[in-house]
Amino acid sequence: MTPDFSQAVWYEGIPSLYASRSGIAFEQAKAMVEKLYREMGDQRREWYDIQYWFQRFGLGDYRELLEEHKHKVSCYADVMEVLPSLGDDYTLIVVSSSTREFLPYLLAGIEAYFDRVFSSISDYGQLKSPDFYLRVCQQMGILPQEMAHIGDSWQFDFIAAKEAGIRAFHLHRQGYARNEDSLTSLADLELRLLGCNRW
Repeated sequence: MTPDFSQAVWYEGIPSLYASRSGIAFEQAKAMVEKLYREMGDQRREWYDIQYWFQRFGLGDYRELLEEHKHKVSCYADVMEVLPSLGDDYTLIVVSSSTREFLPYLLAGIEAYFDRVFSSISDYGQLKSPDFYLRVCQQMGILPQEMAHIGDSWQFDFIAAKEAGIRAFHLHRQGYARNEDSLTSLADLELRLLGCNRW
C-alpha cells in the first residue's frame, strides 16, 4: 500500500488531535509529536502501536481517526496487476509490522487474496525478527526455504527474513537496486519467482 493513509494518521491526525486537546497551534503540536516519535525510534514496538500513542497523548479512542482517514488508503498500481496471478501459483500471506488496528484498512479491497495475516506487534509482541519469521513458518506448516518474502524495510523485511532462511527480496520503489535481491515493483517479484528453479 502507498504510505498516504499511515502518514495522514501519524503526521496529520494525531498532531491535530493533540493540538485541540492542548490548546496549541497545529504546527507546534506536530513538532512536539514528531520529536517524541523520533525519540522513541522505529526499533521499539511501541513506535508502531497507535493505542500506546493515544494513551501517551491522552487522545481517547483512536478508531474515529482511522475511519476519518480511510479514504486515503490506496495500493500501488503494480499490486493489482500481479496479485491475481501470484495467487494462482502461490499461497499468499501478509506479515506486517502494522498492528491489527491498521490492517483492516490497509488490506481493504485486497484481503481476499491472502490466506493468512500476521502482525508481528499485535500477535507476537515484537518487531519483525528471524524468530518472528520462523514462528510464521511454523504456523503455516512450512520450512523457511519454502517461503519467499518481499518488503520495503531493509532491516525488518530483508535482513531478518534472510537470517531466518527465507528467500527474501527488498522492495525499493525509488528505482535503484541496493543489491541483487532489490526489486522495484511486485511485477519484478513475479518475474524473479518464475525464473527461479527452486520455486
